[in-house]
Amino acid sequence: MPSPNRPIISMTDITKVYTIGGENVRALDGASLTIHEGEFVSIIGPSGSGKSTLMNIIGCLDVADSGEYILDGQSIEQYSEEELARIRNKKIGFVFQSFNLLSRMSAQSNVELPLIYQRMHLAERRERASAALERVGLKDRASHRPAELSGGQQQRVAIARALATEPAILLADEPTGNLDSKTGDDIIALFHELHDAGDTIVLITHNEDIAKQAQRRIRIMDGRVSEVEA
Repeated sequence: MPSPNRPIISMTDITKVYTIGGENVRALDGASLTIHEGEFVSIIGPSGSGKSTLMNIIGCLDVADSGEYILDGQSIEQYSEEELARIRNKKIGFVFQSFNLLSRMSAQSNVELPLIYQRMHLAERRERASAALERVGLKDRASHRPAELSGGQQQRVAIARALATEPAILLADEPTGNLDSKTGDDIIALFHELHDAGDTIVLITHNEDIAKQAQRRIRIMDGRVSEVEA
């Protein structure tokens, strides 16, 4: 197992307030956390705990109202929307519950998509996508469209797409939520393989059993973050 090295994610006193129905709701209330290179960390919390807000800030889909967030050595507070989009595309590999694959495109083409946004040359793009599909055990399904794949295979394609950009972190939001328990176990086993190979993984979940699979557990409740003792 890779030993934790430099911090990839460093959050200090992150606060996010939403106004709902004329009332201020603190989705994040002074949240602080550090995740190091090579770690496999789960963030667990029920609906309404601030979990989604924390994920959106980690993923540069939203910005905090106050506090400091350093991602892979870069403080992200001052970036424009365009710069945040570039950071998302290069530094974060997203894996969603709903797969988010394009139905008319093959597995290979779906995996190549973020590399097209990076304006990568065709030959390198194809090579990267093929290598990513091989890592998730689907090289022989490269020409298949999503409808020709099982749910577990579709999630593997989504993971391959996230890996193709060689991101600093894999950010997985309820990645087994649309899968049966056996297929979900297979996907978690794949995350273990990726972690053992050196990938940094942050897994967002409400499921205690899945959260326990990670190397570290971080709990969020009422916008506050705490470490779960092993």
